[in-house]
Amino acid sequence: MPSKMKANAKPFPFFSLPSELRIRIYELVLSVPSPIDLTPTNYREIAPLLGVFLVSRRMHAEAYHVFYGCNTFRLFPVNGRFFHTKKPLTVRLAPKYRAALTSLDVRLGPGFTKPPRSWVVSAQLGLNDMVNVRLLKVFVEVDPASSDIFEGFRVSKVFYTQFSRDLIKGVFEQVKSIEDVEFDAFESVAPDCPLMQALLEECQAAGKKVLWGSQRGWFTTESDPILQLDQSMSLLHLGNESVVVH
Repeated sequence: MPSKMKANAKPFPFFSLPSELRIRIYELVLSVPSPIDLTPTNYREIAPLLGVFLVSRRMHAEAYHVFYGCNTFRLFPVNGRFFHTKKPLTVRLAPKYRAALTSLDVRLGPGFTKPPRSWVVSAQLGLNDMVNVRLLKVFVEVDPASSDIFEGFRVSKVFYTQFSRDLIKGVFEQVKSIEDVEFDAFESVAPDCPLMQALLEECQAAGKKVLWGSQRGWFTTESDPILQLDQSMSLLHLGNESVVVH
């Protein structure tokens, strides 16, 4: 009996649903919690989600906008297997997929002694195609200039700070649609360390709005957010006009 019922079952009229409901379904199916990067586990964590692309041309046309638009994509890989690859993730995407991106991620700290040669903002990344990106997430793992404990490991005290600043500046120059920059970090990274100072100054120069991620817990309090903002600006030695913080 069950097999007979299955044989007589009619396909669900998915495209008869309102577009808003279809988009919500795509979001539930295609959203992932962490930035998408080149990793050896993508074949079992990401690839199965993309099966909806193969259902029909219409579903592909609707679903890819949601997948690439609701997730964050990492510009430079940090997984050891792909750390030195000449083809970061965005290089491997078709131009129409890059055009659907809305959020990018850059992780600073890995390879601070000798950044990979591929960690360069160039036309190869396809940044000029990313006309809909509004948010850049920057996660700082470590600042080699923050302590003498890194002496002997870092190239120089200012090398990685300048390298990171140039990297972010290059992204700003090529992805002009970016409006917000969200900073987060490991607990060991101080908000007034040289690297954070340089990055905030670059945001100021580019007129970007600064947001704070939840992991590090910088400048967030439910009891008195205005007081916390004043404290943060003072701690960073920045005047009220230096950078827009929300």
